[in-house]
Parts: sequence; structure tokens; C-alpha cells
Amino acid sequence: MLDLATINSSWTLFLDRDGVLNHDKDNDYIRSWEEFRFYDTTLEAVTMLTGIFSRILIVTNQKGVGRGLMSLEDLTGIHTNMTAEIVAANGRIDRIYFCSDLSDDSPNRKPNPGMAHQAKLDFPDIDFSKSIIVGNRTSDMAFGRNAGMHTVFVATTHPNTPYPDPLIDLRFNSLYEFAAACRITKS
Repeated sequence: MLDLATINSSWTLFLDRDGVLNHDKDNDYIRSWEEFRFYDTTLEAVTMLTGIFSRILIVTNQKGVGRGLMSLEDLTGIHTNMTAEIVAANGRIDRIYFCSDLSDDSPNRKPNPGMAHQAKLDFPDIDFSKSIIVGNRTSDMAFGRNAGMHTVFVATTHPNTPYPDPLIDLRFNSLYEFAAACRITKS
């Protein structure tokens, strides 16, 4: 079980993107920056988390690129603008990993842990036993378990997901609620 009081500046935070940082599109993809909409409390949440975690990484499945529904340039534009707004709010994102593979058995496609392993290559000091994935789908939780991380489910888009569940350590209604709970344990 995850005890938020044990988190310190040596921990790494992995965040899913759609449905965690921004509004998800039902059965569709965020294809451009114009379609991207942060949740109202996202920027404040990421700023709070920036002061707690040593590293904040995004891991996101992006099949829309693989399907040709959007270009790599579209995805880069979304991520560039998203990161700029987070930085302007005094938050940070240290790196973004995405998987555009179409095959569900791709090693990099969540729930497989390939993006976590890419992050470990880039940041060798990552300790998965001191890492958390925050996501809005059970595939995010399985990704975390497959990499040996702690898991936090946010019920933004799938509020009826059963809890308790062996894949989910903690559950919150939003990223902001998780960030506020982390901050309380640090005061």
C-alpha cells in the first residue's frame, strides 16, 4: 500500500495525459492544441507536485498518430504548448514519452512497461519502488504494476471503476485532490 507520507524528493511521478491533465474526448483523440483543454485545477496541481517530486514524466498512448488521424507535428505542438503553460504556472514536466504503436502487444504501449523502461534509460536514478503512476484507466494502473510502481487512480473519466482493486493503491477524484493530499503530508 502507498503511504503518501513516505514520498520525498527522491520519488518520481509518472502522469498519464488525457483524462488526467486535460479533458479526454470520448472515443476519439485530442488531435491539435485547439482541442486540448486542461482541467481547471491541473496547472495548480502540477505546480504543487513540482515541489514534491524529483521528476515528473508523462507517459501517454497516442494511437491517433499511428492511425494517421494526426501527425507527429500535431502531437509535438500539443506537448510544446502544454509544457509551456505548465512552466508559466511554475510547474514542470521533465520529459514526455508517447507510444503511437497500433498493436496492443507493443512493449511500449500501456499497460506494457516500455515507456517506464525508456525513462529509466534517460534517468538511471529512477527507482520504480519510489515511483507513482497517476492515471484514469486500469491500463495505467497495470502499467504501473508491470513496472513495479505504486498506482493512483483518478476517477475523472471512469468514476464507476471498482475500488478497492488490486491494481489501485489509492483513488482520488482528480489530479488536484492527489496533489493536495501529497502536500498535506508534507506540512
